Amino acid sequence: MGYVRAKKNLGQHFLKDLNIAKKIVAGLKAEEVSKVLEIGPGMGVLTQYLLQNDKFETHVVEIDTESVIYLKENYPELSDRIIGEDFLKYDLSTLFSEPFAIIGNFPYNISSQIFFKVLQHRDQIPEVVGMIQKEVAERMSAAPGNKTFGILSVLMQAFYDIEYLFTVSEKVFDPPPKVKSAVIRMKRNATARLECDEKLFFRVVKAGFNQRRKTLRNSLKVVLGEHKLDDPIMSQRPEQLSVQEFVYLTLKIQELLNVQLRE
Repeated sequence: MGYVRAKKNLGQHFLKDLNIAKKIVAGLKAEEVSKVLEIGPGMGVLTQYLLQNDKFETHVVEIDTESVIYLKENYPELSDRIIGEDFLKYDLSTLFSEPFAIIGNFPYNISSQIFFKVLQHRDQIPEVVGMIQKEVAERMSAAPGNKTFGILSVLMQAFYDIEYLFTVSEKVFDPPPKVKSAVIRMKRNATARLECDEKLFFRVVKAGFNQRRKTLRNSLKVVLGEHKLDDPIMSQRPEQLSVQEFVYLTLKIQELLNVQLRE
């Protein structure tokens, strides 16, 4: 089979510029791992360069049956390392018992879900290199105080250092997407666990940004209920807070709720 048809429902846009494919693969340092998992290889534009690197063993996960057949025919050395599954539903704990890196041209319609799944397995995934929508890449790598700083920025930056590597034109894809793309690199940081309750941290961050124009005093009523937190931080807006300040805020809320629940 010489060609795979791009399927709209799978958000497929095949990269056709080989120099960019090389550049994406070169962005993966993979110093601490011997296994790499590529998400959505399509016709193997990145895969061919990953296979040239004998420092690690490449595995791929691909939901599209047509692509799986193409990869088996064109990359026979890879055939027993092709997982014909949906990455979002696949149980990663059955794949490797050791740490592994992730790389891919991620489908834009599920890129946030891919990152949330990475978060769940963060102790096993020290590095991710991915091409995503430029807007999402800017959001993920944004600093506090920036208007693009949001839920994804805080949750990912709590556990990963994120670098915006380079921008990619829509013209180098078939079919071309309607937006520009960008490549980011995520490296696991030194935070093993947050000092606060992680579920509450996620709730606080999401509630804060769900009404981002309001101050935290107003947006966090859904978390606090009848309780009131008197702290200067409550008069700020969510995008003004760093990850550490969100941790501080969550600890304060945790303290308040625990004390008042016990009384």
